[in-house]
Amino acid sequence: MLSATSAPVIDATLPVVADHLPEISAVFYDTMLGENPDLLDLFSRSAQATGEQRSALAGAVAAFAAHLVGTGPAPEVVAHVVERIAHRHCALGIRPEQYTMVGRYLMGAVRTVLGDAVTPAVAAAWDEVYWLFAARLIGREARLFAEAGVHDDDPWLETTVVSRIPEADDTVSFVLAPAGGVPAPAFRPGQYVTVAVELPGGGRQLRQYSLSQAPTGGTLRITVRRVRGTGGAPDGVVSGFLHDRVRPGDRLRLSRPYGDLALRDDDTPLVLVSAGVGITPMASMLDHVARTRPERDVTVVHADRGPDRHALLADIRGHGSRLRTFRHLVWYENPAGAVGAYPGRLDPDLIPLDPRAEVYLCGPVPFMQLVRAGLHRRGVSDERIHYEVFGSEQWRPTPVAV
Repeated sequence: MLSATSAPVIDATLPVVADHLPEISAVFYDTMLGENPDLLDLFSRSAQATGEQRSALAGAVAAFAAHLVGTGPAPEVVAHVVERIAHRHCALGIRPEQYTMVGRYLMGAVRTVLGDAVTPAVAAAWDEVYWLFAARLIGREARLFAEAGVHDDDPWLETTVVSRIPEADDTVSFVLAPAGGVPAPAFRPGQYVTVAVELPGGGRQLRQYSLSQAPTGGTLRITVRRVRGTGGAPDGVVSGFLHDRVRPGDRLRLSRPYGDLALRDDDTPLVLVSAGVGITPMASMLDHVARTRPERDVTVVHADRGPDRHALLADIRGHGSRLRTFRHLVWYENPAGAVGAYPGRLDPDLIPLDPRAEVYLCGPVPFMQLVRAGLHRRGVSDERIHYEVFGSEQWRPTPVAV
């Protein structure tokens, strides 16, 4: 809880901080990365170029402050977002000592932007908010590292590329085996790994990819779509590197699997809804269900630009054929003669729904907003809708729900 001294200060200054989040975020990132260029390795260069990541941390701290003074997200929302951020931080190898540096630069940015308004009392109150937030994350991340078997300062796993499989236009799967013949780490269907690549000319980049097959104990599989920049945005650095340079026999460094979009292993009807490369965690979930609970009722729904872009389609059909009850619906913006597919954008009203169904979503945020709104209209509660967001977690004092 926020101290009695700090609570009224935060309540009074929160509107001003919220109004200046873009400026605070810009100063924070420019200063921290300018003075510590090695930290650029932790952030997607594409997302940095588009500004996607800049507002994530400052927005999260401000939203947490609003929660502490009773004007922000509910406790269950805070717990959900903290869990998601903690998984992402573990996948990036964030260590507890880095929070001290980040806090220093974040508070420095607040002082720079707000100037004389940041009195010693204001600075102390916001510093308390930051460390309450950081303490929750540090504690959860320590437990996640321990559960994953990471007990030292090197969270990375050396793997060998066993095979490379073309899946669709601009999409390739890589099958990976841990070096030294050790078993692949256990994971829950729906989780992801971070791939760390050393780029030509120097520098390292990290990128998360969902695991696209069920846990088998022998190998891991990621399915990578090449990111092509649009509207002036650059192409994806890591996806381009993997497509252009990585072949069987090459080595890749991975994190252990993390992620909170993990399949609940029960008998309730299951609906898996995806768009584009968001199909990857759904393929893992469906593979797992076909192996372990073939009697489970499953509906798979996917939207894509066209059949040439539809990755893992053969996998989905193969896994589905092993189930007792399986429905498969597809929407293509450009059907190009595809048989059995709906044309245009996905229509949530056409998704078959059992009243007890658990629904999993993965894809671009506008797509998930559309599907989620349609599910709500049909009586599906938030508790039964689980989703994964691509990119940085955007959390604000008055958040817009996905």
